[in-house]
Amino acid sequence: MGDADRADGAASATGRTVTCDLTFEVSQPSEVVVQVAASATAGRMVEESLAATTEGDDAPVTEVRSPDGARMHILHPAPGRLAVSYRAVIDADGAGSPPPPAEGVGDYERQVYLRPSRYCPSDHLVGFAAAQFGTGPNVAARVASITRWIRQRIGYVPGSSSVHDSAEDTLLTGQGTCRDFAHLGIALCRATGVAARFAAVYAPGLSPMDFHAVFEACENGRWYVYDSTGLAPRQSLVRIVTGRDAADAAFAATTAGTADLVALAVSATATGGLPTDDYSRIVELR
Repeated sequence: MGDADRADGAASATGRTVTCDLTFEVSQPSEVVVQVAASATAGRMVEESLAATTEGDDAPVTEVRSPDGARMHILHPAPGRLAVSYRAVIDADGAGSPPPPAEGVGDYERQVYLRPSRYCPSDHLVGFAAAQFGTGPNVAARVASITRWIRQRIGYVPGSSSVHDSAEDTLLTGQGTCRDFAHLGIALCRATGVAARFAAVYAPGLSPMDFHAVFEACENGRWYVYDSTGLAPRQSLVRIVTGRDAADAAFAATTAGTADLVALAVSATATGGLPTDDYSRIVELR
């Protein structure tokens, strides 16, 4: 596709406001890891805060960053009710986020995202994927075909899957959630020789509001974002974290002790109105 067919998000020219509130019941000293902060690549942070309290008292938070801009926050709460609150106002078109590397996607990165992973067992789907979508040199057309096939053939059914279901389960049952749609897109891309990865995002326009999942495919050394659910315009999405699949991108995890998530509230809005997503165009997610 040429520049005339490209929609890189600049047309929307809008700010983003995203929020997330998590509540945990902590029954013993624990380590809780949250990935809810917008990626450092998402744009210029106009305002941002992340606060954690246990029974009203401040809980210490440690931030660690990945080389690609994802941010992970680690907490060690005492027993009691842990509340985590995140707020950000982002200038998605402003300075402050690094541009994509001039050299494009490196060989190592490409190889990582070509391999099967926990929720994307692409090696199990090679026969089906090759027969259905081919393995020719036109990567853009193949990824578009995969995305369209999922949209037409897989039913979006909230609550229809569990955290144990993989892309293989989604293909067999013919239904799933945004997470499952993304996993199936990734697995089918990898099975036909296209590097693909999972992205957790805030999604202005999503209803009902929640965290959202999409996938990115590597085409001509760049990552382009696809969403077979069509539930929110891709140009409005705010990247949180990227990984091989949802195992790398969980918004919350307890890595020691016992902490149960008891409440979750997410919001994401875009100023200036939402763009219309033209699925025939390719979009890059910052």
